[in-house]
This record gives sequence, C-alpha cells and structure tokens, in this order.
Amino acid sequence: MTDPAPSRHPLTFPNFRAYLVGRFAAVLAQYAMMIVLGWQAYNVARETMSTSGAAAQLGLIGLAQFVPLFFLTPVTGWVADHFDRRTITRITLTCLMLSAGLLSFATYEGWVSLPLIFGIAAIVGIARAFNGPAYSSLAPNLIPREVLPNAIAMSSVAMQTGIIIGPALGGYAYAAEPWIAYALAAGLFGFALTGMMMIGPVPQPPRDTSRRPIQQMIDGFAYVRGNRLVLAAITLDLFAVLLAGATALLPVYARDILHVGSAGLGHLAASPGIGAGLTALYFSIRPLKREVGLKMLVAVIVFGLATVSFGLTAFAPRSIATELAIGSLIVLGCADMISVYVRQSLIQLHTPDAMRGRVSSLSQLTISASNELGEAESGFLAALVGPIAAVIGGGIGAIIITLIWARLFPELRLARSFDPPDIGEADVTQEKAI
Repeated sequence: MTDPAPSRHPLTFPNFRAYLVGRFAAVLAQYAMMIVLGWQAYNVARETMSTSGAAAQLGLIGLAQFVPLFFLTPVTGWVADHFDRRTITRITLTCLMLSAGLLSFATYEGWVSLPLIFGIAAIVGIARAFNGPAYSSLAPNLIPREVLPNAIAMSSVAMQTGIIIGPALGGYAYAAEPWIAYALAAGLFGFALTGMMMIGPVPQPPRDTSRRPIQQMIDGFAYVRGNRLVLAAITLDLFAVLLAGATALLPVYARDILHVGSAGLGHLAASPGIGAGLTALYFSIRPLKREVGLKMLVAVIVFGLATVSFGLTAFAPRSIATELAIGSLIVLGCADMISVYVRQSLIQLHTPDAMRGRVSSLSQLTISASNELGEAESGFLAALVGPIAAVIGGGIGAIIITLIWARLFPELRLARSFDPPDIGEADVTQEKAI
C-alpha cells in the first residue's frame, strides 16, 4: 500500500494477488465439499426414509452450520478487529482442510454416517464463523481505498468462479468415487492455506483498550443499527434469500423431480455461479456507478422471480425441464451477484477499518442465516408442504420482502452511488460515542 494512486489496478499489489488466489481455492473447495455433503446425506437418508424425511435431513445440515455461527458472531467480529487477520484465516483453513480429509477417509473406509456428516457440518460452521470476518475485513487492508470497488468485483469473480466450478467438480468426483470429492476439497483448502501464507504484513486497525471486549462487541451491533444504509443492505439479503432458498433443495430436484442424478446435480448447482460469475466479470471491467441502491432492489425482485421459475420447472415436459431449470438458475445467479456486489461495496466503503471485523461478522451472520438457516427452512418446509411449493412460495416471499424494504428504508432506494461520507475522524468519534 505504498502507492495510493487510484489508477493502479488491484492485481498490481502482490498481497492482493495471493489473497485472490487463496480465496478462489477456498471457495472452490467449500462448494465442492458442501454440495457433496448434502448429496451424500440425502442419499444415506433415502436408504431408510421417505423423500420428505430425507429433505428434513438437508434442513438439519443447514442448521448444524448456522447454530455455531449464530452464537459465535459477536466473538468472531471482535477477534477479527483485534488479532492478525492472516493468522485467523490460516487457522480456519487448516481446520477445513482436516475436516475434508476426515470425510474422505471415512467415505473410503465405508463408515460415513449421518451423525458424522452433521458433526463435520458443525465444525465447518465454526471454522467459517471465524474465517468469514477475517477474510472480508482483510481485503481493504491490502489495497488503496480508491480501487476497493474494483477489488471487490475481482474478488467476486474469483468467488463466483469457484461457485461455478466447485459444485460441478464435487458432483463429477463423487460420481467417479465418493471419497475423491472430499480429497479434492482437502487439497484445495491446502492450496488456499498456501496462498494465505504468502501474504506479507498488512496494516492492522488500532486496538481499543479503553473498554472491555464485551462492550466493543456490542459496538458492532450498535454501529449497524445506527447506519440505516448498512442495516438495510444487510437485512434485505437476510430475509430475501432466507425465503428463496431454492439451491438448498437441489438434491431433491436432481434425484426425485428432474431425475438427473449426481452429474445433473453438478450442472444445476453450477448454474447460479455461471450467471453470477459472468455478472461479476462484467463489473470488474465496468463497475456500477449510478443508482446502485435501486439496482439492488430490482435485482432481488428478479432473484425472487427466477426462484419461482425454477420451482415451476417441475411441471414442465421432461424433455426441456432440466434446460429450463438451468436457465432459471443462471438468471438467479446474475441477480444475486448484483445484490452481493452492491451490498458488499456499500458495507466495506461505509464502515471504518476499526469496525470492519465486527460489521463483517454481522454481515456474515445474515448471509449464513439466509444460506444455512435458509437451507434448514427450505428443508423443513419441503418436508411439510413439498419441495415444489417450498421453492415457489419462497420466491414469492422474497419479492414481497423487497417491496417492503424499499418502503421501510428509503436510504437504500435513494443510494445513488457507492461514494461514502468521510469515514475518518468522524467515524472514530462516532464509534467511541456508541
């Protein structure tokens, strides 16, 4: 960070390059592992359970990941603001690598079971609880503030590329030999760890030693509550994706509705990432600059419509149902990427560095609530009303939530650009006054 010139590209900074490579490998491993966890749990459950009972097991996997994150969020944000963020990510990546390795060995030896899968899912949830805030709040320390939106777009490209390739790799590897999928994930986590080890010293926010840690943890909640723009961006994602959790039910659609098997599951799971990756690639070249809040609201509405469209493919002729499902999921991914891009840029640029860990932990909590808790909600709702009704109803719910949020939070609707107010001394004063 010796040259603050805004004309420099993010990739000219070696630390950011190492961060980007590590992020890509970690996301690739995570999504390869998680899609296989759900598929394996569903198939193990289907040996003794009905479709509804097995769908409920998918809900339990999401719950096993969310519960640790829920209780650890205040701690993980504070840790990210007070300790070396590189060390935190290195420790958590090691835990994820070992977890994937254990599942590979258990699957190879033939003693994998639902309790083991749930236990590993909980460990993954704990590791991600600490990993997420450290990873997110580390990125702005690696580059000048002026190029942060471009860096966020590039990071999103890496993440979405991992989302595209990861599930497909996981599905294809599982189809060849189930244990290979987990071994592949373990190797990729190890590669991500190597990338993180290559990052040199980075600036750390000044530590506030004047107050107790518990009060500083509360500060994160107070800051988000007091910044209505950040609050709106975080909570909109929470409730919209919580309801429209179509991807959680992909194993049900792949096996019992579309009948495409594990290879088809890889295609379905990769489809949202294809749409998101193309959108993120576009933003890395031409970042959004105008009417960002309104575009986020429109994107979430499109996300809900695409979810409804995916649900309705269950009634399409079998000859075109899979293609329609893939198309709907690609549109879903495009819309989700617009929402993610706007939300992450607003949060990072409207939050002072000393608060980024705590705010990022809250953002991760809402993302996990919308993803993992959304998986639980979708799995349990599918067990009650069926997977098709759960998907369609969730998409409609996301649209309704977006319209309500546009009314409740005019700050989001009226956000013209990413340009933040001065987050220098004024924010330090505000933080101390919370």
